[in-house]
Amino acid sequence: MNIAIVGSGYVGLVTGVCLAQIGHKITCVDVDQEKIKKLKLGKVPIYEPGLEELLKKNLKNKRLSFTTSIREATRKSTAIFIAVGTPSKKSGDADLTYVENVARQIAVNMDDYKLIIEKSTVPAETGKRVARTIKMNLPKKFKKTTLEFDVASNPEFLREGSAISDFMNPDRVVVGVESKKAEKLFREIYKPLKPHMVVTNINSAELIKHASNSFLATKISFMNSISQICDKLGADVLKVAEGMGHDKRIGRAFLNAGVGYGGSCFPKDVDAFVRISEKSGYDFGLLREVRKVNEEQKASFVRLIEDKLWIVKNKVIGVLGLAFKPDTDDMRSAPSIDIINALQQEGAKIKAYDPVAMPNAKKIFKKITYGKDPYDTAKGCDCLLLLTEWDEFKKLNFKKIGSAMKQAVLFDGRNLYHDKGLEDLGFEYHGIGRGVGISS
Repeated sequence: MNIAIVGSGYVGLVTGVCLAQIGHKITCVDVDQEKIKKLKLGKVPIYEPGLEELLKKNLKNKRLSFTTSIREATRKSTAIFIAVGTPSKKSGDADLTYVENVARQIAVNMDDYKLIIEKSTVPAETGKRVARTIKMNLPKKFKKTTLEFDVASNPEFLREGSAISDFMNPDRVVVGVESKKAEKLFREIYKPLKPHMVVTNINSAELIKHASNSFLATKISFMNSISQICDKLGADVLKVAEGMGHDKRIGRAFLNAGVGYGGSCFPKDVDAFVRISEKSGYDFGLLREVRKVNEEQKASFVRLIEDKLWIVKNKVIGVLGLAFKPDTDDMRSAPSIDIINALQQEGAKIKAYDPVAMPNAKKIFKKITYGKDPYDTAKGCDCLLLLTEWDEFKKLNFKKIGSAMKQAVLFDGRNLYHDKGLEDLGFEYHGIGRGVGISS
């Protein structure tokens, strides 16, 4: 099938490349001319394992192309995915300006049936607004006749760092449709993957995305709250999570205590769902508390550092990991941002290292020294913080790390080293929820 993807950011690019890989002919669109030039040369502007290889492969076999022209993409495609950004407003609402603009441009360039698909994360009832926008902006020659089209919702559930695998091996594909024709086209699009398909109406599909991410954020904040109790009562959050996780009704996933969630999805989607609920007349107090706990977890980690170091001013603090999670260069809402800013405000000097996110981090942080590797970063530090659990950090020589530091003190924000026996190597080790909290 000829398919267009409007928006060549993270979701759009992964979706386009993977749909090409399963046999469709894909045209990816973006207004950023420089990005399109690079993509045509096989250069990927984001870090996602396996993406560049698949992109080059499908460019070569001519199943994938890139353009800045929505007109070109619309005219030659049957299905058109809208995968543009929906950033948060100050109110927490999703800003749907880009979605409306794309819907309008698709409409003015339509000349036959199209299936227009929301891939961006949008609030319920956006589909109705997209359909209305298209109807109002159809070419004049179609005003007195009927140009058939469908609007549908197909939310994405891609995890950064494993997006290719998530797309190719989905646990479910959610489609919100209002016609049998649209459903039939969706089944054709995803047929090579043989997925479990959840077919519903558009409003339900839109809601599934926000509900899913908000529930996962709730699990994280719940476990982070448990970690606070563990520190106060001398309990071990890892054992609590293990005991809970064996219950099939709960499951072990997303029960890892740490310094809080980040990224482009959870913070934005929780905020948006709170606002969606308010507008519907329901006060989703639970989600507001989830958001509050997430912010408190970062502040609590900073207080722990301040308590154990005693004086933070002029101390050299090394940071391992800046991206919000491993296997991505995404710095959006990364916990490292608030933690580093808070420590700098107290006069700390920061040295940092991340395997791939440092170019993006340099656009955010000021007055930070970047190490060439973990050992260079640890050199001369009064303490070390682990904020992102990259595989590279699981294999460190801590004898070498400790000898390079001024003080062998490690604050493990992901409980990555809980079983490494660091105390036996002379480290003062502090994890999250391991039964040793802030001094009273």
